[in-house]
Amino acid sequence: MVTKMLLTSSFALLLLLSSLVGSVESKTLHLDSCSVNVHTHELRKYYSEIQSSARSGDSEIGVKLLDRSLIKHVQEGQTCCFLRLLLRFYVERVFSNYASSQPQQQRCSSALANAFVTIRRDIHKCHCHCGEETQKTIDSIHAEFIKLQTNLAAQKAVGELDTVLEWLEGVGQRTHTK
Repeated sequence: MVTKMLLTSSFALLLLLSSLVGSVESKTLHLDSCSVNVHTHELRKYYSEIQSSARSGDSEIGVKLLDRSLIKHVQEGQTCCFLRLLLRFYVERVFSNYASSQPQQQRCSSALANAFVTIRRDIHKCHCHCGEETQKTIDSIHAEFIKLQTNLAAQKAVGELDTVLEWLEGVGQRTHTK
């Protein structure tokens, strides 16, 4: 009986702690007709570990994959679609071709990739409508990626992740104030 009460109390405490931690670090992004939880704090933490290495390894300074003007001017009603396609790009093309020479950075890039996979899995439950302009924007990112050697393109895309994270945080702020 005592063991059962102790287990029940421990379980209740664990649930309470996990709900507190989740509410602090997770933001619910309202993407058009869909909502997904994004741990922006976690994404920033992992990215900060690899950012300088990714940027210093970028030898293609004149090429920009993620132009801030493209990403900041996602049309109304296209946020869900844009994020879904952008996550697909990062999961399938970028992280699968990105390699760091340092074990700690490999763990961080893997954690970042896994976080993107989780968000992508959640957003796949949504019914995002993709407009022609959004598809053209993603196609232009792919076109710039293809112009470079795959590993260099992946390096550049990881180095430009700050743009994606800023955009996600902006979406989170807009949806939080609505």
